[in-house]
Amino acid sequence: MPSPGQLEYHADRLVITGDWTLPNYARLKQEVTAALASQKANDHCPELTSIAALDTAGASLLADLLGAQRLAELTDEASELPAERRDLLRLVADAMAAPDEDLPQNESVITAFLARVGQQVADYWGQQRLLMGFTGQILATMAAILPTPWRWRVTPLVAHIHQTGLNALPIVALLTFLVGAVVAFLGATVLDDFGATIYTVNLVAFSFLREFGVLLAAILLAGRTASAFTAQLGSMKANEEIDALRTFGLSPIELLVIPRVLAMVISLPILTFVGMVSGIVGGSLVCVIVLDISIPQIVNILESDVSTIHFLVGIGKAPVFAFVIAVIGCLEGFKAAGSAESVGEHTTSAVVQSIFMVILLDSIAAIFFMEMGW
Repeated sequence: MPSPGQLEYHADRLVITGDWTLPNYARLKQEVTAALASQKANDHCPELTSIAALDTAGASLLADLLGAQRLAELTDEASELPAERRDLLRLVADAMAAPDEDLPQNESVITAFLARVGQQVADYWGQQRLLMGFTGQILATMAAILPTPWRWRVTPLVAHIHQTGLNALPIVALLTFLVGAVVAFLGATVLDDFGATIYTVNLVAFSFLREFGVLLAAILLAGRTASAFTAQLGSMKANEEIDALRTFGLSPIELLVIPRVLAMVISLPILTFVGMVSGIVGGSLVCVIVLDISIPQIVNILESDVSTIHFLVGIGKAPVFAFVIAVIGCLEGFKAAGSAESVGEHTTSAVVQSIFMVILLDSIAAIFFMEMGW
């Protein structure tokens, strides 16, 4: 029959005996409180070998009686204790010795702000390291399957091109057409003060060939396609489909990521070209209707004043933006946990990160091309 736990004092020894378990918690709590009040536990050397039964409730009482640090030391020294009991005592002692990070700290507003900024910078750096590692894994897998055409997944590639490219073409064309009209209106308003409304055509052409065409298409795909990639892969991970692929010895990078990345790299330059044409058409329409600039004049300005380098600068940025957007979308999908809330959080994160990286890379490219004189 189990014996209730108790504290026995023998000369300079404190022998802890009986069952230190949850059913005896109330009585043991009173005995521990009395021992702490009398300071007897500090004057005697504890012995843990006579404990008959122990659970986390009893271990927490022993930590209160002896102190978490002292209990951990006694546990390390008591080699005759069963391994599972030593592990339980050490775990409880470590948990009770750890400071409570949730308790409010007496710190200044500046210290709290700097700590928050530092944590965000550390999190951002960790995210960038993870992104670089994931990018390297994708490039290594591409290099591995390139010499083996039978491993190329053409059907998923075509399906993703249809999803990311063809289905997005109408919204990209409409948006860039409207933005081109707006840019032409703004340019005409400003240039009219200088009697140079004819240069509105140059303004629209330069802006869409170099920046707006690729930027608007990339931002649209970041919100439309990166979120779709994250939701698809996150749902597959929640349903343990990705784990099933690994169990069969198949590579999720090869089967799921590379077709999506290649589809984006193919689709975005096409959408960028459509965006450039639609934007210039929208701006030209405003020039024809509002500024009375004839279509032959517009065509002549585009042929004589607009260099091919502007088109090459804009279209050259499209594959880079597409690769970054696809990688971020797939990475966030793999990071999602097995819940709908986690999938939603990482989908939002994928969109925000993709748009941020696109604008950051576009800014760096603009500075670089300006310094190179292109």
